Amino acid sequence: MNASPEILRLLSGLLASPGNESLDVLRELTAQHAWLVKPVAELEQTPLEEWQAEHTRLFISGHPKTVCPPFESAFLRGTMFSTASDQLGDLYRRAGLQAESLPPDYLGTQLECAAYLSEQPCNHSSELLLELWREHLSAWLPKFGSALQQESRLLLYRLFGRQLAELSLD
Repeated sequence: MNASPEILRLLSGLLASPGNESLDVLRELTAQHAWLVKPVAELEQTPLEEWQAEHTRLFISGHPKTVCPPFESAFLRGTMFSTASDQLGDLYRRAGLQAESLPPDYLGTQLECAAYLSEQPCNHSSELLLELWREHLSAWLPKFGSALQQESRLLLYRLFGRQLAELSLD
């Protein structure tokens, strides 16, 4: 992948609901990730409740529809729990992992798995990473990233969308 495990984990973390410490964490990350500087400046002027509302609108329960559900099945097919969930659950098991509290097709889980697999020295992990990318991430990340860039009212999520859309297996 063209992203380090650290970047993949950062992108996964940006899907989390913002809380009281979120802005402080992002401030710390600006030293290594210059693309976060302007979003942090915007968020410093944005009430936490507004940030949380935007997160909810984009990822959880927007009205009239959630524009960027971070689940492969929901984003591509409009329904939760498709064959992608079963396939990803199987891939995680083969990697020695399991998705615990969220459906296996949650984007954060897929990015965490990609980070983990890219750190492993064996060919088996490389094969699983290739499978994860070809069968899942490449099928929806560019579209999801583009939708996020178009739909977000906050620079953080627009730039997050750009980062996702630009991920590749290179």
